Amino acid sequence: MPQIPENPLILVDGSSYLFRAYHAPPHLTNSQGEATGAIYGVINMLKSLVKQFDPSHMVVVFDAKGPTFRNDMYSEYKANRPPMPDDLRTQIEPIHEIIKAMGLPLVSIAGVEADDVIGTFSRIATEQKRHVLISTGDKDMAQLVNEHVTLINTMTDTVLDPAGVEGKFGIGPELIIDFLALMGDKVDNIPGVPGVGEKTALAMLQGLGSIKELYANLEHIAPLGFRGSKSMAKKLEEHKAQLELSYELATIKLDCDVEEDLDTFKIQPVDKDRLIELYGQCEFKRWLAELLDGKAAPQSAAPSATSAPQPEIVGNYETILTSEQLNIWVEKLKGAEVMAFDTETTSLDYMQANLVGMSFAVEVGEAAYLPLAHDYMGAPEQLDKQLVFELLQPILENNNIKKVGQNLKYDKSVLARAGITLNGIEFDTMLESYVFNSVGTRHDMDSLALKFLGHKNISFEDIAGKGKKQLTFNQIELEKAAPYAAEDADITLRLHQHLWPLVEKEASLVSVFRDIELPLINVLSDMERTGVKIDSTMLGEQSLEIEKRLAELEQEAYALAEEEFNLSSTKQLQAILFEKQGLPILKKTPKGAPSTAEEVLQELAHDYPLPKLIIEHRGLAKLKSTYTDKLPKLINDETQRVHTSYHQAVTATGRLSSTDPNLQNIPIRNEAGRRIRQAFVADENHMILAADYSQIELRIMAHLSQDKGLLSAFAAGKDVHSATASEVFSVPLEEVTSDMRRKAKAVNFGLIYGMSAFGLARQLDIPRNEAQHYMDKYFERFPGVLEYMESTREKAAEQGYVETLFGRRLYLPDIKARNGARRKAAERAAINAPMQGTAADIIKKAMIKVHQWLQAHSQDEIKLLMQVHDELVFEVKADKVAEFSEHICRLMSEAATLDVPLVVEADHGDNWEQAH
Repeated sequence: MPQIPENPLILVDGSSYLFRAYHAPPHLTNSQGEATGAIYGVINMLKSLVKQFDPSHMVVVFDAKGPTFRNDMYSEYKANRPPMPDDLRTQIEPIHEIIKAMGLPLVSIAGVEADDVIGTFSRIATEQKRHVLISTGDKDMAQLVNEHVTLINTMTDTVLDPAGVEGKFGIGPELIIDFLALMGDKVDNIPGVPGVGEKTALAMLQGLGSIKELYANLEHIAPLGFRGSKSMAKKLEEHKAQLELSYELATIKLDCDVEEDLDTFKIQPVDKDRLIELYGQCEFKRWLAELLDGKAAPQSAAPSATSAPQPEIVGNYETILTSEQLNIWVEKLKGAEVMAFDTETTSLDYMQANLVGMSFAVEVGEAAYLPLAHDYMGAPEQLDKQLVFELLQPILENNNIKKVGQNLKYDKSVLARAGITLNGIEFDTMLESYVFNSVGTRHDMDSLALKFLGHKNISFEDIAGKGKKQLTFNQIELEKAAPYAAEDADITLRLHQHLWPLVEKEASLVSVFRDIELPLINVLSDMERTGVKIDSTMLGEQSLEIEKRLAELEQEAYALAEEEFNLSSTKQLQAILFEKQGLPILKKTPKGAPSTAEEVLQELAHDYPLPKLIIEHRGLAKLKSTYTDKLPKLINDETQRVHTSYHQAVTATGRLSSTDPNLQNIPIRNEAGRRIRQAFVADENHMILAADYSQIELRIMAHLSQDKGLLSAFAAGKDVHSATASEVFSVPLEEVTSDMRRKAKAVNFGLIYGMSAFGLARQLDIPRNEAQHYMDKYFERFPGVLEYMESTREKAAEQGYVETLFGRRLYLPDIKARNGARRKAAERAAINAPMQGTAADIIKKAMIKVHQWLQAHSQDEIKLLMQVHDELVFEVKADKVAEFSEHICRLMSEAATLDVPLVVEADHGDNWEQAH
């Protein structure tokens, strides 16, 4: 790679950066739905450039608005280019503002392009024998390269000096304009010479020299022997005027009216306050965190959130090492209106975490850390744990002493291991943030502190280190551990005082918090710690069987491909499918390679055997790595059960998610997935009982839409898919075939998820017009559904959010996005979220009711093991199954009152698969 001279003047092609950033993922938006992806991309590239070269002088050059001199020269110049997308146009001004705040000089000159300004600066620098580095992805700039001017493309990490240009293009910089003029440019609409492409242009330029020399030696073109060489001389004569115009259009102007004193472009100090403001508006949290140093960040425009910055956070924190200190804090906690509480432990796994210490705060800025088990060499003497528990257990277990924490479910589970039942859980900042706006931010404490308080917390890595050498909390010196832990309690209290008033403004949000999310903490903590029994021997056998089938699939794939290859290698798969077998390319990756994503393979599998094999191979390989191999490793040594972690504040709609293992993703539609459920078993003399809501989202659709046809079908206890088929296909209910029902089911669920006729056609493998006919017929028979969908879209666009039946909100940042695809996705979410979110609320309310009922029964009689989608799974004593099944179905059906029956179906067996 060519050497770049030290400290060159860096000229950045801002317009090249802009379009590159816009088309590259991720396509970000802030909580107001404003596009920020191009802003992030451009600034990220600039930050990287500055970090890599640490220049003293730099200019970022952008195209100015309006036509240029080339449009005057040729009215069709760039006529083929579509207008700038609106959601890119809105990002230009913020980009300019951030660049200025970074201290980087910015230039934009009307009537010329960024290339021309860069060309002029390059010419001035060359005359001054000053080294220049141009950062661009534009090949046209190669004409500017000389002994003083070098190009760099940071995306491909290629550097071009004069030798590099010749190596890349086959000609030196002095012939690049001729090259571009001969070929023309479809994107810029430069005409060139008809029939002249890259190879032809190179053949002529390498054979005879410049365009001027071509016209001086027309008779020598034919002997060059390239394809079409015999007629090329005549073609050049016919199109001479067009070629001359193309040459002028391709020539970068070197005499723009610019500032000639290049020392003017010295990088200036960063305007930190302005940058904090701008990063805050864009919600670039990581960059904001890097900048904040005791300063307050501006609020993002989250719904109803005040925009007033918070005062600088200063904490008065103490470490409790004496009984006198502890007694003082015990009295403070007893008299507190609400106490912030946090635990420090040895692990994030609630089933293995040992208590290392606790922190408290009762007033903002006043917090303490009580260490209990720091055991590093030289650790100070800490208070006796038994003495501490004698004093604190009555406080922690007192329902009348109100607690606030950040994810108190974890702290409750940790304390349970220590024999303490955490009561009085009144608030939880993670859940307050989640209920206030589930999509506005991540709900971890660091993100919340940054967003709402403008404060960058001490990070765990700051005190514990990273990677394999990272310390556990008991190994961290108190001088570092205590401020970190006390800050957690202090920030929790501050967050609560900021967030709760925002939730309190809406009675419906208070209800969601108090009646659903908060009481669920106890339910989930108990359920997680109960765990579920797994038959590891059965899973081992399944792993071996899957391994055998994977080997068979590989051999079948090799036979179809006529060579061996790695089925898990995207690159090799692309080569086999699209190069060797010539399958149609349905979609490309952001880098332009043929996509082998699941939906692409599904589409190809309709017509080609190899993609079908790949899909089966991928599915089985994932089942093996995620479940049959992994589940036995997750069995807890003490309980001999698997303990998942449920997350309340992850999904946008209110659904619970789970990890280690992810119970929500075990397939049920294929045999291999169902067999994994066979390994979820009951203790001796017990059975697995599963209770599942029947077609709950369709029932919610009937209730919300008030469609008479759906309401009457459910009220009559009809199979709704058969009833839909009867209406759509205009046949009596008793004449509905299984195929008709299958299609009607696809329509029913497709509409809930906002599926288009195109999507339905793909799912049913039918022509699009036939799918459209089914949908039209459906809306004709169930007009209330169409009215609901249309009114929901309108309401969502008007207020920016939709609500569940119980008042949970889902904000839709993209509902007014100028980008059509993102807006359509938000509209689909607007239709689906009230149904999916209401279903989530109902099962959460059911879990709370069931949990209360369970308190009257021993764990040996019945345990709640799992919640998966619309299903609750129990382990029940065999002789109690019939009695408890009836109770559970009744409690679940009473969790909500809809205008249609809420039906719960229960079954039981020796394992989960039998009970489902």
